[in-house]
Parts: sequence; structure tokens; C-alpha cells
Amino acid sequence: MKKFTVISILITWAGAALLWADSEDFALDEETKIRQNLILVAMGKEKADLVLAHVTMLEVHTLTWKVNWDIVIKGKRIAWTGPSGMWTGEAKKIVDSEGLHAVPGFGESHKHIESSHLTPEFEAALVIPFGNTWTVEGSHEFSNVSGEHNVEFWLTPREHGSPLKIFPELGSATPPTPYETGGGYYGYREVMDNMNRHPWVVGLGEVMDWPRVWNTELEGSQRIWEVMQAARDADGVIEGHGSGLLELGDINAFAAAGLQSEHEVRFAEEAWNKVNRGIFLQLRYHALPQVIPYFKEKGIKDWSHLSITTDDRNAAESLDIGTTDHNLRLAIKNGAPLEAAYAMVSLYPARHAGVDHLVGSLSPGRFADVVLIGKPESVDIKQVYADGILAAENGKYLLEPPKIEWPDWARNTIRIPRKLTAEDFTIPAPSGKKIVKAAVLKPFHFEEDFLTETLPVKNGLVMANAEKEIIKLALVDRYTGQGKIAKMFWKTVGPKTPRSAVACSVAHDLHNLWVIGNDDAAMALAVNDLAAMGGGWSLVREGAVVARVRFEIGGLMSARPPREVAGELNGLYAAADEMEWFGEPGLPRRMIFAFLTCTPWKWCLVAPFDGAPEGLVKVTTGETHPVVW
Repeated sequence: MKKFTVISILITWAGAALLWADSEDFALDEETKIRQNLILVAMGKEKADLVLAHVTMLEVHTLTWKVNWDIVIKGKRIAWTGPSGMWTGEAKKIVDSEGLHAVPGFGESHKHIESSHLTPEFEAALVIPFGNTWTVEGSHEFSNVSGEHNVEFWLTPREHGSPLKIFPELGSATPPTPYETGGGYYGYREVMDNMNRHPWVVGLGEVMDWPRVWNTELEGSQRIWEVMQAARDADGVIEGHGSGLLELGDINAFAAAGLQSEHEVRFAEEAWNKVNRGIFLQLRYHALPQVIPYFKEKGIKDWSHLSITTDDRNAAESLDIGTTDHNLRLAIKNGAPLEAAYAMVSLYPARHAGVDHLVGSLSPGRFADVVLIGKPESVDIKQVYADGILAAENGKYLLEPPKIEWPDWARNTIRIPRKLTAEDFTIPAPSGKKIVKAAVLKPFHFEEDFLTETLPVKNGLVMANAEKEIIKLALVDRYTGQGKIAKMFWKTVGPKTPRSAVACSVAHDLHNLWVIGNDDAAMALAVNDLAAMGGGWSLVREGAVVARVRFEIGGLMSARPPREVAGELNGLYAAADEMEWFGEPGLPRRMIFAFLTCTPWKWCLVAPFDGAPEGLVKVTTGETHPVVW
């Protein structure tokens, strides 16, 4: 028991007296008024708006099914649940849902909505028919485009009536490394200010720069620890990114640092070791077939430290296979206990993010997000209620996305001062050289050292080598207004068809423009076309643009219906399939992830800066190297 001095007691009484004196002027907030009203509805003293009657409801806190149950809804919230007929009030509307199973609206514990390439109001139209009614947004994509407006961007659709609830996390990778400069910067003050702006800002997005977490001597370590401390000071969650951390020493260090989650697990034993060190798992679809059976074999008794999540999936793929529902179905197929599997996409991620008072269960006070299913084992979704409104039925979205006029800070984000020419993409050889050594990378090259190749020189310029599948790649700075270009050679990726190139404004995580091609003029054409659109994809074949996808919002997303954007993506893929490519056939889609500068990458190409005028840097140490010598 605490011991109080006389002085402290007097101070406490004085403070209480002041609060009591001011109480008449105190204004209750909207949330408080909503809950006061819910009390009256629950007690039958005020009329409800809707009753979903006679459902078989999953109670995720106890993992039990409640047969012949009613869900009473007032406005956007649940007011009462219990056996059918026991509620004493009246309702404006009663829907008999006998024969259907009611489960909580699905939540994404870690997703980048930017990867759907839809703005949030159209993301709602994409995912709600699949049962996904809320998302924890790992916002370091848009935060690198406009850090100042990041939170505003994610909360704006809700203010315009969108039924999708988005809980932003602040991008720890803003910028991703001290060697990159984008449209945002987050240090201690910025994180604290943003977390204090709105209670739905729940924490810090995935901390990816592991070398700067464990090694405080590295440049940039101070900023990483500042944003982690800010999240702690604001009582937010700190998400992790432990790709490649497999050894017990690293896993224990990861947990000791205060990193609370992990979505990068790929191996079953790795997942087991991490969850046994208190790390909350956010399992993506490719890990589920390994992890779920292994955990059952190990005798797991409590699944509440696991969730199932999507992370990155574009609109075309989502329309094809689904979103959270696809991952949930896969978890059940691989042996996850049925009720726990549903909790892994509802209560468990909500509790982890600290929003289980709002979402994650069919409980009074929570948003009335109800997914009605025929057979829970097959996740056959019949209807989805969001905010107490029937939002989707039999896979069709029933609501009209709000019309939002996104301002210049969202639309005009590609700042290249002039049209580029073929000359901008040449790589001059050192004076007098007829052949050169070149630093060469390939997609997802995690080795300590870059590759070294010998390349020919023609008219003073370094040439690619198609026989060795070596092609030119460039990264164009789109933030500073200087239009600086980093150029080097990559291998086993890119077009073989003559006079061709492909450019894109999605380049995780800073999202400068990248272009790869076998012709300098084609590369210039692709980048200029991209800049004119405000971002997206541009495909050049034999000197002409043959396909494009427009991402006019932040260079990452489009404010258009899902099927329209998916149609453009599928058109791009089809046009690419008619061309010849190095490496995998067709468009190198995963190149959007090939510019990551986090663990386990080492040598990376970034936009030119004073310390690395050519942009080639080892991000774990800051070492730089010329691209040709």
C-alpha cells in the first residue's frame, strides 16, 4: 500500500475540488454519449435500429457457439446479445437470420492498403464483401510520400462515411534508412504528435531496420530508438519485422528490444521460437501450411498469440482469390481449430492493437460488424454488416463509396523537373577504358557482396550484355525536385524484346521511380509516361507505350473502383506476356519489392546523395561503391 504524506493528500483533495468545480462546464465526447445511449437500448428503455435474430453466434472470448441468439444493434454499435426473445426492448427492424452463423467482422492485423492500389474508400468496396471490416494499416508506404498528411489520409474516408475502420500505425521506416530522403520524416516528436492526434492511431508500424536496433553505433540508430520510445510513451504497440532472424540469440534480442510482433516468419520452427519469446505472430498465407501443423504437433494449447494477415495483395489478386477470407480458409484447411481460427482474424489482432473495445467481437459497445456465414468450415460468406448496415451480400458490395476530392498533397507527388532523355540513362565509362568492371545486382540479392561482371565500352559508354542476361536499371528521385538518377546493371530480370522497358512508381519502401530496360530511349519514354500519369506502371515495347496502370494518389493508389484498377493491372500483365523477358516469364511484378533497404538486404541502389553520388550503398554499414570502375 502506498504511503501518502499530509501534503500529498492535501494536493489530491485540492485537485479533486478543482475538477468538481469545473465539472459543470465539462463536455462529454461523442464516444461517451454513444455508450450512454447503448445502455438504454440494452435495458429495453430505448428502441433499437436492428435485430439479427436466431443466429448461431461465435463468442470469441470463450470460443463457443451460441445457438438461437439475437444481436441487437443501435446505430453503428451492438447494444445487446443473448438468447432469442430475451431482450425486452423494441426494434425498428428484425431480420430473421436462422440457419446462419454470425462471426465478428474480420480484421487485418498487418496490411498495407497501398498494395491493393486502391484509396481507402475503394478498399472498402474491395474487402468488405470478403468479410474484412477493419484494418491495422502499416502506413510506411504513404508516410514516405507525405509524412505530414499520413494520418489525415487514412482517417479521411471514415469522416466521409466509409464503413471500413482503419487504425493507422506510424511508419517506422520514414525514411527507411539514413541514406534515403522521401516525403516524410518521423522522429520522436512526429510520432508523439501523430499518436496524440486521434485515438485510432494505435502504434508504430513494423520496425525493419534491425541492424540499427541492435547496433546503436550505426548512423540512423538514434532515430529508430526515438520512434520506438515515442510509441511506448504514447502507450502504442511496436510492430516488428524480423526477416531472416532465425537464431535464438537474435530472436531473444528482438523480443528484448520491445518489438511486439512479427509477420515475416517463413519456417515452422522459427515461428515456434518467436511465439515462445512473447512475440505476437501475424501469419501470412505462405507460412500457414508450415506453421499450423507444426504448432499442433508441438501441443499448443493457446492460439491467442497468433493472427492471420494479408500484408500485401493487389486488387486484381484479391478479386481472384479473396483477402482475409482466403487466408482464414487456408488456416482451417491446415488444421487450425475452427473457433480459434476465427478469433485469429478478429479478437486476437484487435487485442494486440489495443482496439478490442471497438472491434474484434460481437459484444455490446463494439461496432456492429457481423459476418453471416453458411458453413463456418468453408467460410462461405452470405452477408456482411458493417456499422450496422448491410454492406455486402453474396460477394457484392451494396454501398456507394464516398466521393472524396483528394488534395494536391495526395495527387501531385511526383516532382521531376523536366522530361528525361535517353542521355539521362547512359552510364559513362572511366576515361580511356574499353572494358570495365561493374557492380551488378539481381532481384532479392541478400549476399554480403554485390556481383562483379566485366562489361564492354562503346563510344565511351558502358554497355549491357544480353548473353549474360545483364540489363540496365535506374532509380529516379521523385521527391526533391532535382530528378537525380542512380543507374547500374542488374541481371536475370527485365525485357529481352528490343527497344523495351518497364517503369513503376511502387518501389518499397521509399517509392522512388524505377525503370529497367534494354534501350535508353525506351527507359526515358517509360519514366516520362509514368510522371505524366502521376504514378503507376508504364510498359514500353519496341519504342511505344503498350500498357499502363494509373496510380494518381501518392503514386501508389487510384481513387477508382476495384474492378477498374484490376482490369488495368490484368491488361498490363497480358501485354507483358506477349514480350520476351529474362528470368521468370512475364512482367517482373515482384520488382516492386526489390528495392527494400531493410533486413536481410545488404547492397542496395538508392537515389543519389552526397555520400553516394551513384547511389550504390551497403545499408547495413553505410559503405559505398562505384557502379563501374
